[in-house]
Amino acid sequence: MKIAIATKDFDTVSSHAGQARQWLLYDLSNHRSNQLLPAPERIDLDKDQVLHVFEDNAPHPLDGVDLIVAASAGDGFIRHMKKRGAEVLLTGEADPALAITKILAGEALPDPRFDITLALCKVRDLFSRH
Repeated sequence: MKIAIATKDFDTVSSHAGQARQWLLYDLSNHRSNQLLPAPERIDLDKDQVLHVFEDNAPHPLDGVDLIVAASAGDGFIRHMKKRGAEVLLTGEADPALAITKILAGEALPDPRFDITLALCKVRDLFSRH
């Protein structure tokens, strides 16, 4: 399983997944519960690779991800990721390491915080190609 966490400067869970450029990618394909968590790969997307604008016409650094974690995302982003084979999990947890630890332990994550920019995303999603 691969889990990608949208971040702000690789430090905090990003509040807008579709615009995030810095991602932490955890490849848990060979991970066992009694092992330490592997170090994440840092992915810094180019401007044309940001998922809100990516055309899906070429390979993407987040290809093969099973789960995306972010603080917020619009409906269009969620539909887009579903088409790409990834589920989206929204959380109010700001610490990426704590979020991944809770996910692997099967613990509930805090609900996402209120984000006014989601209203803008909902309007944009009305006209989204996704």
